[in-house]
Amino acid sequence: MTTQRSLTSALAAQIEQAIQSQGGWIGFDKYMALALYTPGLGYYANDLRKFGTMPHGVKGGGSDFVTAPEMTPLFGQTLAAQVAQALQVTQTREVWEFGAGSGALALQLLDALDASGVAVQTYTIVDLSGTLRERQQKTLVAHARKVRWVSALPETMQGVLVGNEVLDAMPVKLLARTGGVWHERGVACEMSQTGEPGRFVWQDRPTALRPPVDIPGAHDYLTEIHPQMEAFIRTLAGTLIRGAAFFIDYGFPEAEYYHPQRHMGTVMCHRGHLADADPLALVGLKDITAHVNFTALALAAQEAVTSPEPAQEVGTLGYTSQARFLMNAGLLSKLEYATLAERGMALKLISEHEMGELFKVIGFYKGAPWQALGFAQGDRTPTL
Repeated sequence: MTTQRSLTSALAAQIEQAIQSQGGWIGFDKYMALALYTPGLGYYANDLRKFGTMPHGVKGGGSDFVTAPEMTPLFGQTLAAQVAQALQVTQTREVWEFGAGSGALALQLLDALDASGVAVQTYTIVDLSGTLRERQQKTLVAHARKVRWVSALPETMQGVLVGNEVLDAMPVKLLARTGGVWHERGVACEMSQTGEPGRFVWQDRPTALRPPVDIPGAHDYLTEIHPQMEAFIRTLAGTLIRGAAFFIDYGFPEAEYYHPQRHMGTVMCHRGHLADADPLALVGLKDITAHVNFTALALAAQEAVTSPEPAQEVGTLGYTSQARFLMNAGLLSKLEYATLAERGMALKLISEHEMGELFKVIGFYKGAPWQALGFAQGDRTPTL
């Protein structure tokens, strides 16, 4: 507990310094970036455990949330069928994973691809966290010859790109409509009477920024826009010479994301397998996320195209629920040989009231379009 207090105090001091250097206010995207990625202190950069099936206080626990690969290896084994098809169609031999977490998904993909005889020359992990990189290296020791780590994108790349729950952790800007006027919601620091660092507080400033669609009604409304995520996707689409990309995350198409009734936004925090909506408290000790606007994702990929050459075409392979994607890719056939316990965990991946509907999968191609296995049925691309 002392270590946690020391960590959050040190991180809070750095954030306070950043706020003061910017005249007493920073946008929420800047705050979120500092809270998650400040070297050695931010949530994804410190030594505290994040991933696992058991929360703090439980024997063998200590994690804050569980991702699909941590729940069951059937997730990665099923995704591997789609990756294998993409490698074959695009005639590439490289896999890139963004934000690899504990390394569980990488291990599942590499094991499954090896078992099916699919040749992967290199498996590159792009991860900013040195602590997580150490954990990944231990997890992937059996594939050490194939795996490499980078902290930045090369000028060009080719292969199949995978990202599971990575986009939701990218900093977002908060927009608040109050009394009919749009503001950018940012963070200030309220000093204590003793002069010691105080607590972080919300502060709104009028802005010309707007959500991508008009939101009917005059009621107060809080939401997010995703300039960093969009820039990331544009960069990927421009950097990728040939290949495909698959992103799995929770979110909605634009019409649902900015629904008039979604007036409290989607920013959430996770700690000890509990969720809360206060990112200003316990900084560095809990995850901060926002749902993904999948329409913005698809548009950003298409905006990156500057060449009229067919070989440089970027397009959407498909967009569907995680449940439909996994079933299309063969999950149900794998359950025939699974134990009862394994079936129970796998069913959480496709159950509508668990992860099956909230999580979506979107795929992109660079080159020529083709029919991706995971979107063979139930493609929702027209809803984007």
